[in-house]
Amino acid sequence: MGQVEATTERIIAASAEDVFDALADYSGVRPKLLPEHFSEYEVREGGDGEGTLVHWKLQATSKRVRDCLLEVSEPSTGQLVEKDRNSSMVTTWTVTPAGEGRAKAVVHTVWNGAGGIGGFFERTFAPKGLCRIYDAVLARLAAETEGGQSAG
Repeated sequence: MGQVEATTERIIAASAEDVFDALADYSGVRPKLLPEHFSEYEVREGGDGEGTLVHWKLQATSKRVRDCLLEVSEPSTGQLVEKDRNSSMVTTWTVTPAGEGRAKAVVHTVWNGAGGIGGFFERTFAPKGLCRIYDAVLARLAAETEGGQSAG
């Protein structure tokens, strides 16, 4: 069993504060950011950053669906951490300033992969698939926050 990691990022033409606030808004903005790979989205506690408990199903492939129950924390400024109660998966969103009126949004996911040949395929293909899904989330985040309008 080895750790599997996936990381993707995007520069967004909006302030880091606006981008972070949009990401942390699990009740309003976040559902709009999720592509068709996500279903059964439900905020169970909180709804804005730290202390939020959110559920969704993530369909990474036609045969693989993860039932996720995520506890959200904010360990440092500009960072959201989503820990899945149902698996070893942890997703960290980091938003930092990237020049005047721009933000860099990075999403990094890590989990304990399977062993053997299945684990080999998981380590080889799962990160690429997850990055494609999160690239879509980041594109929607950019569309939601760019242009000077507030996401809140």
